[in-house]
Amino acid sequence: MRRAPRPRLPGKGLSEDRIAEMIRVDHAGEYGAVAIYEGQLAVFGRIPAKARIANQLRHMAEDEQSHLDAFDDYIRTRGVRPTALMPLWKLAGRTLGVATALMGEKAAHACTEAVETVIEGHYTDQIAELDAAGEDDLSTRFTQFRDEEVAHKDIAVEEGAKDAFGYPVLSKVIEAGCRAAIAVTSKV
Repeated sequence: MRRAPRPRLPGKGLSEDRIAEMIRVDHAGEYGAVAIYEGQLAVFGRIPAKARIANQLRHMAEDEQSHLDAFDDYIRTRGVRPTALMPLWKLAGRTLGVATALMGEKAAHACTEAVETVIEGHYTDQIAELDAAGEDDLSTRFTQFRDEEVAHKDIAVEEGAKDAFGYPVLSKVIEAGCRAAIAVTSKV
């Protein structure tokens, strides 16, 4: 008869369930980010006069794909169940990407700025939790991803995200959507 594993002492490590939740949420987030850029590139990538923003978006999409690939690996190697909402996040991401691109370059950048603002805080909270638990490998990787997300946000701001028509409303709606997606995906 196997003995049940000893419970972790307070402050010593994270439960496997909590780590799985982090991986599931971040995997879904990176999946959604890739979909947003796919949507934006479906619009800007076809317009020669929009080559500059299309190239910026391609670079950001490559970073997001790299993050997604890492989380795909975590899903496989750690046996984490991905969210059941992947088809919804694909549709929502593509729709948001296309819609903001059709609104113009500044709106597309406002989308990036809003998403990355939420993700920066999300990763920062996870990194603090991982650091406190001594999960150094995950903390290092999440820090790299967060820093790349911040670089995307900085580019978006430099490119006029906050000058987009209806920026305050657009930004708050996108941020609220991101927070809701994080909450739902952590459990579903």
